[in-house]
Amino acid sequence: MIIHNWFHSILNLFYPRVCAACGDSLHKNEETVCLKCRYILPRTSYELNPDNPLMQIFYGRVKFHAVTACFFFAKSGKVQRLIHQLKYKGNKEAGIFLGQQIGESIKEAPLFQGIDYLIPVPLHPKREKKRGYNQSLIIAQGISEVTGIPIGDKYLVRAVYTETQTKKSAEERFKNVKDIFELHFADELKGKHVLLIDDVLTTGATLESCAHQLENIPGIMISAATAACAGS
Repeated sequence: MIIHNWFHSILNLFYPRVCAACGDSLHKNEETVCLKCRYILPRTSYELNPDNPLMQIFYGRVKFHAVTACFFFAKSGKVQRLIHQLKYKGNKEAGIFLGQQIGESIKEAPLFQGIDYLIPVPLHPKREKKRGYNQSLIIAQGISEVTGIPIGDKYLVRAVYTETQTKKSAEERFKNVKDIFELHFADELKGKHVLLIDDVLTTGATLESCAHQLENIPGIMISAATAACAGS
């Protein structure tokens, strides 16, 4: 035990274990996000509200069964740091954590029962190669760990390479993602309830574009969940 503790102390000296949300050192019994941050991360509870503000974004645009985001996203906040760690720092554990939190929030929520597949919003192969992974797929893996829902990452493909959405206006975001996705194996989704997965919901342009590819499949039910959304 002494040797084991000594080894981990030396390892932590060169590769410090820090909270992905606040940057403070993690205690021995903490993983990825410290207990303090886990307690204070700003949850939306939108999974329990069928008429929440995110659903209202899509009224008249696309018919979602349910839409939720796990956390509120604020500039320079802890949730932004988690997303940044996932997307730009190679911290897949941050994505798994976010997915697990989504999974815990929806697994008993009535609106999100009977989901057949988790469908992560795809990246273009060029961007995925550059990043090394699709952050939405990592989040979906965390959700799947908690809920047991299988991941269907073969159904949507991003066929057109586009610029990042980060600094674009709402109108530019919609133009940027219009008709950029392709649907494969549509017959397998007939009569299914699918859950689209993305990291952050802002204007909803990307999720809407994905949903338009799916909505004409007979009997399909489409819901969406993201790790974060703008809010208080």
